[in-house]
Amino acid sequence: MEKMFCYQCEQTAGCTGCMGNTGVCGKSSEVAGLQDELTGALIGLANKYGESTGSAAADKAVIDALFTTITNVNFNPVTVQVQIDNVRSFGTENEYDMKALWHENEDIRSLKSLILFGIRGMSAYAHHAAALGYTDREVNDFFLKALRMVGSDAGMDELLPVVLEVGEKNFKCMSLLDKANTESYGTPAPVTVPLKIEKGPFIVISGHDLRDLKLLLEQTEGKGINIYTHGEMLPAHGYPELKKYPQLKGNFGTAWQNQQKEFADIPAPVLFTTNCIMPVRDSYQDRVFTTSVVSYPEIRHIGDDKDFSAVIEKALELGGYAEDTQFTGINGGEVVTTGFGHDAILSHAGEVVDAVKKGDISHFFLVGGCDGAKPGRNYYTEFVKKAPQDSIILSCACGKFRFNDLDLGTVAGLPRYMDLGQCNDAFGAIKVAVALAEAFDCEVNDLPLSIVLSWYEQKAVCILLTLLYLGIKDILLGPTLPAFVSPNVLNVLVENYNIGPTSTPDVDLAKLLG
Repeated sequence: MEKMFCYQCEQTAGCTGCMGNTGVCGKSSEVAGLQDELTGALIGLANKYGESTGSAAADKAVIDALFTTITNVNFNPVTVQVQIDNVRSFGTENEYDMKALWHENEDIRSLKSLILFGIRGMSAYAHHAAALGYTDREVNDFFLKALRMVGSDAGMDELLPVVLEVGEKNFKCMSLLDKANTESYGTPAPVTVPLKIEKGPFIVISGHDLRDLKLLLEQTEGKGINIYTHGEMLPAHGYPELKKYPQLKGNFGTAWQNQQKEFADIPAPVLFTTNCIMPVRDSYQDRVFTTSVVSYPEIRHIGDDKDFSAVIEKALELGGYAEDTQFTGINGGEVVTTGFGHDAILSHAGEVVDAVKKGDISHFFLVGGCDGAKPGRNYYTEFVKKAPQDSIILSCACGKFRFNDLDLGTVAGLPRYMDLGQCNDAFGAIKVAVALAEAFDCEVNDLPLSIVLSWYEQKAVCILLTLLYLGIKDILLGPTLPAFVSPNVLNVLVENYNIGPTSTPDVDLAKLLG
C-alpha cells in the first residue's frame, strides 16, 4: 500500500518515487502528506486571490510555504502544520488534493511537476532576497499563476509555455537576489579559504542565508568565537562586508551529504539556515540549531528575532578543538577558492577574449549544480581532472565540493578553476556567457562553452528551466535524469534543446570537444 508519494529529488527510490513509511531523504510519510496538504492549501490561496495577493504578508506566506517543501528543509510535522494554518489564515478556495496530481496522466503530471518543483526552487531565492528587503511584484504574482496551473485542468499545450515561464521568472528572481547580495555585502572578490580549524570555540554555519551569517558575525564580535562556513555558505568569504569580520576564519567539511560523518562528535554547534539538513544523529544532536523555515523534531530553533545567544553559549560550553586541526577536501586539498563572481571574471574579459583568439584557452566548462549521496557523482571529479589543461572550469552550487580542493593551475595567466558562488549564482555564469558572446559577436550556443549539470533538488530544476528559457542547448544532466520527466516530455526537451544524460567523462569530453 502506498504510504506517500514523492519523486522531487534525484535520490528518489528506484528513480520512480518514494512510497513507503519514509523517503530516501529521511522524510516521514506523515511529513510528506502534510507537505502535500500545504501545497494544496497554497493552490487554494492562489485560487482565492487570482492574479495577485496585494499583501506583503500573504506573499511571505506563499514563499515560506513553498520553501518549506524543498528537499532537506523541514522534517517536522508540527512546523509544517503551522505553515498550513498560516496559509489558510489568508483564505483559500477549492484547495487541491495532490493525490490527483500524483495519479494524473504521466505527461501532464510531468509538466505540472516541472512547474511545481521549479517554483519551489525559485522560492528559496525570493526568500533570501526578501530577507534583505528586496522583492519583485512580478515574481511574487507568478507564484500564484504557477500554483493555479498545477491545480488546473490544463493540457500539454497550455502547460509547456508555463514551464518555460518558470525559467523566465527565475532568471528575474536570481537577478534580484544578485542585486540584494551585492548591494548589501559588496561585490565578491576571489579569495582562498583555509580548511584548518583553529583551536578554541567555534560555530559552523550551513545553508545559503547570508543575512543569518551577517547577524551571527555581529553577535560574536569580541567573544573569542570563530565562525566557519559549511556547504553552500562557502561563497560568503568572497563578500567584503562579510569577510571584514576577523572571526570568519574558513570552511568546515565538504558537501552536505557528508554531514552525518563530519559532524559526529564535533566540539562546536552547527546552525542550519536553509537546506540541506539531514536526519540528525545522536552523536551531535545536542549541538544542532535551526532557523528560518528549517525545522527538525526536537532540535532547538532560533526564531525570527535571530537571537543566536543559545548558539554562542553552546560554542563556549563545547570549547572547540584543543589545538589547530587541519581538515582536507574530498581530494586531500587543504584550501579551496571562491569569490569569482561575474564582475570579477568580466574584469578580465579582454584577457579572456584575447587568450581564446590566440588559442591559449580552448574551452570553458560550467560544471555546476547540486551534490548528492548516490553513487556515480565521482563522474564530476573525473570530468574536471580529465578536462584539457588549456580549458577553464567554472562552478557554482555545492557540486563544486567534488573538485574544488584540486590544484588545477593556471591558463593564460588566469586560474583554471573559478567558483562563481552559490546555486543562485548561476545568474553570474549566464552574465559571463552573454558578455563573451557579445565580445565574439556570436550566440551563446556558438561559444566554446559546455554546461555539465549535476542535480539533486528543486533549485537545480528552476536553474535548468532558466537555461532552457534562454535557449541554451546541448546541456548534459546527471547523474540520472529526473524521475518526474516523462519519456514524451524528455523527447520535447531533446528535440528542442538537445539536452542529454551524462555518460562517462571520456565519452562526454570527446562529444563536447568534437
